[in-house]
Amino acid sequence: MSTPRLQIYTDGASRGNPGPGGYGILLIWGDAKKELSAGYRLTTNNRMELLAVIKALESLNRTGLSITIYTDSRYIVDSVQKGWLTTWMANDFKGGKKNKDLWIQYHALAQLHQIRFQWVKGHASNPFNNRCDELATRAADGKHLLVDQVYELEQGMNK
Repeated sequence: MSTPRLQIYTDGASRGNPGPGGYGILLIWGDAKKELSAGYRLTTNNRMELLAVIKALESLNRTGLSITIYTDSRYIVDSVQKGWLTTWMANDFKGGKKNKDLWIQYHALAQLHQIRFQWVKGHASNPFNNRCDELATRAADGKHLLVDQVYELEQGMNK
């Protein structure tokens, strides 16, 4: 019997860009489903999209999994599939490439699994993507928001 492929749906949201933000995650393994989300007081949409992928991978308790990550973020899909991330890493993110901290985290986690990305149209007919959007926006609108420390430090705002 073959091991099932882990399906991960992710979404990020930002109320303003920058502004309060959040991510939503849905992990599906066979019949089992798990949801994760968190909100941040000041961040960007792209950071939340990428953080959703990172937090999903960090939540896994084993390595070597075959994973399909579904996202409506062209930023993530193109950065990985078109080799941009490989170039950015080789050049130490020269030229002002954003979100270096998160891309480095993602890259390290990605080495532990066989990951394939699948772009899905946002705010469309995919119920799993729509659920992640609900989780992300609810988290962004929450009262107990976390601090995106690297982003706020880069903006000179972290106290």
